Amino acid sequence: MSSQFQSFLTLQGIIHQSSCAHTPQQNGVAERKNRHLVETARTLLLHHNVPSRFWGDALLTACHLINRMPSSVLQDKIPYSILNPQYDLYPIPLRVFGCTCFVHDLSPGKDKLSAKSLKCVFLGYSRIQKGYRCFCPQLQRYIVSSDVTFFEGSPFFSVSSSPDETCNLDDQDIPSVIPTPIKPPLQVYQRRTPRPSEVRDDIDPPAPCPTPTVPPATSPELDLPIALRKGIRSHNPNPKYVCVLNYDRLSTSYVSFVSALDSVSIPKSTGEAMTDPNWRQAMIEEMAALHSNNTWDIVPLPSDKTTVGCRWVYTVKVGLDGQIDRFKARLVAKGYTQIFGLDYGDTFSPVAKISSVRLFLAMAAINHWSLHQLDIKNAFLHGELEEEVYMDQPPGFTIPGNSRLVCRLHRSLYGLKQSPRAWFGRFSTALIQFGMTKCEADHSVFFLHSSTGQRIFLVVYVDDIVITGDDTEGIQRLKTHLFKNFQTKDLGPLRYFLGIEVAQSSSGIAINQRKYAIDILTETGMIDCRPIDTPMDPNAKLLPGQGELLKDPGRYRRLVGRLNYLTVTRPDITFAVSIVSQFLNAPCDTHWNAVIRILRYIKNAPGRGLLYEDKGDAKIICYSDADWAGSPSDRRSTSGYCVLIGGNMISWRSKKQNTVALSSAEAEYRAMAAASKELAWLKNLLSELKFGDLQTTKLICDNQAALHIASNPVFHERTKHIEIDCHYVRDKVLSGEITTEFVKSEDQLADMFTKSLKGSRVNYICNKLGSYNIYDPA
Repeated sequence: MSSQFQSFLTLQGIIHQSSCAHTPQQNGVAERKNRHLVETARTLLLHHNVPSRFWGDALLTACHLINRMPSSVLQDKIPYSILNPQYDLYPIPLRVFGCTCFVHDLSPGKDKLSAKSLKCVFLGYSRIQKGYRCFCPQLQRYIVSSDVTFFEGSPFFSVSSSPDETCNLDDQDIPSVIPTPIKPPLQVYQRRTPRPSEVRDDIDPPAPCPTPTVPPATSPELDLPIALRKGIRSHNPNPKYVCVLNYDRLSTSYVSFVSALDSVSIPKSTGEAMTDPNWRQAMIEEMAALHSNNTWDIVPLPSDKTTVGCRWVYTVKVGLDGQIDRFKARLVAKGYTQIFGLDYGDTFSPVAKISSVRLFLAMAAINHWSLHQLDIKNAFLHGELEEEVYMDQPPGFTIPGNSRLVCRLHRSLYGLKQSPRAWFGRFSTALIQFGMTKCEADHSVFFLHSSTGQRIFLVVYVDDIVITGDDTEGIQRLKTHLFKNFQTKDLGPLRYFLGIEVAQSSSGIAINQRKYAIDILTETGMIDCRPIDTPMDPNAKLLPGQGELLKDPGRYRRLVGRLNYLTVTRPDITFAVSIVSQFLNAPCDTHWNAVIRILRYIKNAPGRGLLYEDKGDAKIICYSDADWAGSPSDRRSTSGYCVLIGGNMISWRSKKQNTVALSSAEAEYRAMAAASKELAWLKNLLSELKFGDLQTTKLICDNQAALHIASNPVFHERTKHIEIDCHYVRDKVLSGEITTEFVKSEDQLADMFTKSLKGSRVNYICNKLGSYNIYDPA
């Protein structure tokens, strides 16, 4: 005891009592328990001559065993059974600590002559998985597995070796490739100071984008023994490795929503869902709804028919208070096994463009309208099937003794090819009956202009509905009309839509895919990676066949597909994702490294998204750019454009051109043609909605030659080789629908969609385009 502490006790009039030295019989309960653990751990280490640097594993194993042995203090009852009566006492058999074991090696890409196991030492049991913890000295990694063969009578460490001697692997033919261990969960540092009073605001007014700060750090790899990790830990780790999500800008209700969203783990299988009472109840409710709607009959399968499989899909619904409203389980048919002409015919059904959804957000932000969200329960069950379709019985709900029977479907079901068409026809009919009009430019967008000048707008994406406008009473009548026709639930202000998190406030609307980005990082083991400030190396040029072919190309394709959806709110990664998407057919390790770099960039700011706000106008401006002969493999150029309404990003694209351009002017002109087509579609949509300043539509380019070609009706030697369809932009310019304008290259905002840039340039363009991170420190 320090003298300072003793002085403090004396000043406070406290008498400090202690036990006599070397008298353990006077120790309290905690000291005796520690002694019990240490003595048991020491016995485990000495029994099979395990080096003392594995003392941490021995201590954990000792605790595991003691908790599963009868205790005289508890009247010979087992502590673990008292604390967890619902769990199995021995989910896996107990084994001898320190014995030799062989872990089945399931690493992909092995040939028939490769070793099928790894020689390891058994060092205990996993606390979070139903498996054994085995340490492979050659790989210096722990492996958690339930597929292990034990030689309990054969110690891994010889008696002649020193207890602290470094482990050596006897068999040199053991393979050196195992799956990457699971990374620890994301560390989030919260510094939240809720405002004393709040109305509906979810975000504070945005300040100028702050200089990126260096976030705190994660600990080193956790796959080494405890003793080794202790030796290499640092009290001041590099602060770059931890992802910081700051909540200072968020209201209390929105913080509750974000926390509730993160607290739910989505099951990855039916078996996993059945172990959770919440998800199991959701599945039961879904089955009850299916039966009440007479969705199917259980019948024998006719000899000339085949069945469609089915699976469960899980999601969560958030209530008005920002908390989890309900767990939703949906039975989905495997429609990809259907045969055209046999069990389906016409399938086309309009789906709202993501650009239309972003336009809705911009309209609401510019006019300070509220965004309302509705959810249709079992929407597809409202559609009648005309074809004869048979489906397997749902997983987990097979009738005992009648597993060979199948479901003859009467109603449309999620996943069937014809279901969206049947549902959309029913829903659009109900909206037209209310008096709404379907847009010709996007059939998933509906509007209603009243005689008083008030407006209602609705966009539907399958069964998720967003409503906005300035006719408050009309919106309420529309909700009532939908309540009468369908099982509709009012989810209140829009917060979560298609995986997009939406934060509304008086200053604007911020959208991001924070949880989706974090899920990608976690599932790929990149949650602890070192962040980087650019999504792609400016000096890198990717080519087909560059490097060794990946043994699992499916993993590459799935990851690139997920990144493609992340571009819905992340224009800053659009170009990089478009580049790696060009190698889906035969990805190589170089292409995989490029994808990993994108993940490292996402780690830098997983909460980055877009901010829509009222900037005082609704002008339409489009930036167009091209990277002439930028592809090193075929020398084709890349077109890029971005469209802003009232300074808010609505649409953008990065795409390689179909033909080789003979000059930079031709490449830029082709990019202008692609941008003009997008502007024409957007103007048609806005004219129907009666929104926006349609008189001033600017197409901005940084190439003077391309601008001259666009305004010059004479075909001369320089342009005669350009296809006629490219002169679409010339027609628009001559008719006055589009006005062109020159911009300096340093002010060209579409640069981000045509080439890889340095970090400072990326940040500059992101700030100009309204890319915003509400989780940055205030």
